[in-house]
Amino acid sequence: MLPIDPLMTEHRLIEKMIRLMAQETARIRDNMAVSPEFAFVNPKFIDAAVDFICGYADRIHHGKEEEIFFLALEQKPLSWEHLEIMQELQQEHGWGRQTTARLAAAKENYANGSPDSLAEVLGLMEALVDFYPRHIALEDQHFFLPVMAYFTQAEQEALLQQMSEFDKDFDHQGYQKMVTDWEACGCKCHL
Repeated sequence: MLPIDPLMTEHRLIEKMIRLMAQETARIRDNMAVSPEFAFVNPKFIDAAVDFICGYADRIHHGKEEEIFFLALEQKPLSWEHLEIMQELQQEHGWGRQTTARLAAAKENYANGSPDSLAEVLGLMEALVDFYPRHIALEDQHFFLPVMAYFTQAEQEALLQQMSEFDKDFDHQGYQKMVTDWEACGCKCHL
């Protein structure tokens, strides 16, 4: 197993949540096309999406990338191309954090009766839905596999061990269940 295998497996769960966010955004927009009064924003879903992105996509997944994988790569003589991609990925992680925080704040404003916040909620959800597939494709198709050549077999095994130790502090199954539960209700559950 390569150190990128767990990261790529995590990408598959992130993609599932992003699909749910896309479905929920489309549902809200379809309802609004009938009348803005029928938006039926489900704050529980947005809370779950924010929790997933903050807890799973950022803390668990990006945590392993930034605190283990990228740190190890920084010790290697990276090509200019790989260095640029890694810096771009790190910047994108920051953008994702900021956008998710803005989504949480916009949802709170909407829940507190600010009608203008609905457009912001939808815009931020759509921005995240647009962002994550591109970000994942950059990692999966243009970065992860090529940079494995910088590591010896022993170094790869050490990275896997560090990632395994890192994961012990987190509830992967809880996030998998969260996504499965939302898939089961089709993100159409209303309060």
